[in-house]
Amino acid sequence: MIELRPFNSLGAANHGWLDAHHHFSFGHYHDPARVHWGALRVWNDDTIAPGTGFPTHPHSDMEIITYVRQGAITHRDSLGNVGRTEAGDVQVMSAGVGVAHSEYNLEDIPTTLFQIWIIPDARGGQPSWGARQFPKDDRAGAFAVLASGMAGDADALPIRADARVLGATILAGESVTYTPRSADRHLYLVPATGSIRIDDVEANARDGVAITQMAEVTITALEDTEVVLVDAA
Repeated sequence: MIELRPFNSLGAANHGWLDAHHHFSFGHYHDPARVHWGALRVWNDDTIAPGTGFPTHPHSDMEIITYVRQGAITHRDSLGNVGRTEAGDVQVMSAGVGVAHSEYNLEDIPTTLFQIWIIPDARGGQPSWGARQFPKDDRAGAFAVLASGMAGDADALPIRADARVLGATILAGESVTYTPRSADRHLYLVPATGSIRIDDVEANARDGVAITQMAEVTITALEDTEVVLVDAA
């Protein structure tokens, strides 16, 4: 099953400093058909104005992955962690029993990012935060695992869920194939840039593609593209 979710069909909220688009129900946007996709609960496409951001607020029992597409985001939390994550890189916060954090765009340009929430396998646990730079070459024509709670992904940022987040860059006319562990996994893919085709479904930048009941997925780039994929239970 492949379901295209065009960008213009997503929930949206423009707060001035924040222009947010929601692939799944979030805040005042609720669509009973788009509450979650397996353990994937949130995929927000955010544009944050320079010098603004999210003031300190709490989270618990959620794995929160931030993939920065343009600019940078600066994180501070109640654990004492401080970090700046730049375009193409990823940060992960395991909220566990509870953590408070802030995220600000301290740059001179708008910051654009995907914020992805995955439901953990179990409640509780010590909260944690981490960020990592991922060389672009690692994603040239192949998926690189960015964050994962699955066996064998020791080099990825850890999350407490039977899931992984992957990124790839694909040149126009080339293809990349992803093989999930089983056909009943819930895959969700978004081109950050460019456009792609999966079977007879074409997706443009920032469209969502929900996939399940497929033994493997071949993504063909119709133009140079950067894609982010979540594989969840």
